[in-house]
Amino acid sequence: MERPVISFLTDFGPDGPAAICRGVMLGIARDAQIVDIGHHVRKYAIRDGAFLLWCSVPYLPIGVHVAVVDPGVGTDRRPIAIRTGRGDHLVGPDNGLLIPAARRLGGIAAAHLLENRDYMLAATSSTFHGRDIFAPVGAHLAIGRPIESLGPAVDAAALVDLRFPEPTVRSGELETAVLFVDDFGNVRLGGEPADLTAALGDLRPGARIELEFDGGPSAVREATTWQRTFGGVAPGESLLYEDSFGLVSLADNQGNAAERLGLAADRPVRIRAA
Repeated sequence: MERPVISFLTDFGPDGPAAICRGVMLGIARDAQIVDIGHHVRKYAIRDGAFLLWCSVPYLPIGVHVAVVDPGVGTDRRPIAIRTGRGDHLVGPDNGLLIPAARRLGGIAAAHLLENRDYMLAATSSTFHGRDIFAPVGAHLAIGRPIESLGPAVDAAALVDLRFPEPTVRSGELETAVLFVDDFGNVRLGGEPADLTAALGDLRPGARIELEFDGGPSAVREATTWQRTFGGVAPGESLLYEDSFGLVSLADNQGNAAERLGLAADRPVRIRAA
């Protein structure tokens, strides 16, 4: 048998909790290959975690993906496992975190609540379900336990949904919002180049574009150009481009656009030809 793959994403940070969860997984699935997607998700930011999981899973082998961004830990929010159309299993809280990734992996083929205590640690706390529930369940799935054995099935439509900002195409204008800000300060927007083309017409490198961000203390305007690469502009200059995941994004070449402009997730933006 090939060694099972478990990917792992949290907002735990660099200290002990993530390592403890990996230890729990390896205690059950000793041969597992654990791939850390990352543990620096912005604290409690469920959509940030969902976005990073959505970005990552298509490039990982079919396996188990454990994700924990769980501000509702210990409340009545439900722990769940999902089997996708591609054959992967997603494990985590029912707060929307897993849903975009599930859609990207062929949709939800089955979903089950995590209620079988045989697949959890003997003692479960009310504040560390990553260690006590999600890590052991993920490891048991990785070694072949059937999802049906974890607990009762739940209708996919009853799971908490999460959607990324949808663009609105108007004549001469695209309305959307900031979806995610990465560690470089690049500003990922809700929408693809096809949406921008539908609003503004053909996009050629060097085309002048204006962005207007509402929703803060005052509107922020940025005059920039459409480019294929960061090298299309001088260091410190901004550009609008298609990022590596197919989204329209704003960046400063070798700089931090989000910090310079004071931008954060959910900030509305209108994009027009300049």
